[in-house]
Amino acid sequence: MRTSRRYIAKEIYRSCAVVVVALVGLFTFFSLVDKLDRVGDDFRLIHLLYLEVLDLPTRLYDLLPIGLLIGAILALAGLAQRHELVILRVSGVSAMGLMRMLWRIVLPLVIIAVLLAEFIVPATEIKLSEANLTMLGRSTSGRLESGYWFKERTPEGERVINVATLLPSGNVRDVVIYEFDRRQHLRALMQAERGTFANGVLTLADVRANEIAADAASALSDGQPTQDSPVRLVQEDARDLQTGLTPELLLSRVLTPERMSMFNLWRYIDYLEDNQLVADRQVVALWRKAVYPFTLFIMIAIAAPISVMQTRRGGVGGKVFIGILAGVTYFMANQLSLNAGMLYGWQPWTTALVPNLLALGIALAALLLLDNRNRLSLVWRYWWPWARVPGEVGA
Repeated sequence: MRTSRRYIAKEIYRSCAVVVVALVGLFTFFSLVDKLDRVGDDFRLIHLLYLEVLDLPTRLYDLLPIGLLIGAILALAGLAQRHELVILRVSGVSAMGLMRMLWRIVLPLVIIAVLLAEFIVPATEIKLSEANLTMLGRSTSGRLESGYWFKERTPEGERVINVATLLPSGNVRDVVIYEFDRRQHLRALMQAERGTFANGVLTLADVRANEIAADAASALSDGQPTQDSPVRLVQEDARDLQTGLTPELLLSRVLTPERMSMFNLWRYIDYLEDNQLVADRQVVALWRKAVYPFTLFIMIAIAAPISVMQTRRGGVGGKVFIGILAGVTYFMANQLSLNAGMLYGWQPWTTALVPNLLALGIALAALLLLDNRNRLSLVWRYWWPWARVPGEVGA
């Protein structure tokens, strides 16, 4: 049995490697062609190639499930056409035994997927964002026309931070900070040329602060003048502010939730919830990242019944087409579940687990039906008289 598993694993790994390399190369070529209009005096072709190289792990992460599906169908359909699966079944391997064997084969790919999702993709995405900031002067996501916005609680009330530019080091430039008291009254407006983060402290440089007196709002509402000036202008070379923001959280704002590691995503969700910000998308992304490795098990489960059905009449091309159709249907169901969950406020675990469990159940049911089709045919003929062959015994 170990020899059979190694042989099938070698066939699946080889087919999957060819398919994944072809898909990654094809999508990379399309991306290069789409971005060639950016090439100019300041942004050369070598810069574009460097950005595409940084984007390769993310592209591999996205294409690995569909690459496994197509590669497994090619490998298993080839084994079925050469009657090697028939020999394996005759030797006593049941349908569920074959599925368990395929799941053991997929385990190394699951480990690779976890390494990609938790370490390689987040690191390269941060490098890609830094490269975009350096070469193009902008990031790929997370930025409004007015810049990046952050909110956090302070002992005095709340603080809203607007950052015009994120530097590759995680520090900031052109910062505007709004300080509010517990009654949501503006108490200070600060502008700074630069800002650096270290040990929970935001150090601002070249600061211009407008500090509003505590009794300014009540004095204005009563129409009475204040004893002192309601607004005091302060200019400082540097000012330190206690903050919960870190360079990692700043870069997390740049990255999409699906590209963050689960640890950083968990910290970012805590930050959003502590500051009463919406974290629904991040929570759904956390559940989906937790479920992502099991997607590979589902893909191999979908490939198994498609590969072994109609082994004498069906060609490999038809099975690959059915496999791609099944993969696209599965992807669309996942996206539909995500959008419907965000729209109707479903529980995040529902949108993450239900499509996967349905796909797994359908794949296992199809494999069992194919494995017991002769037995089911006899039961069908017994209970449905019109299906019996004329002259059959017992008719």
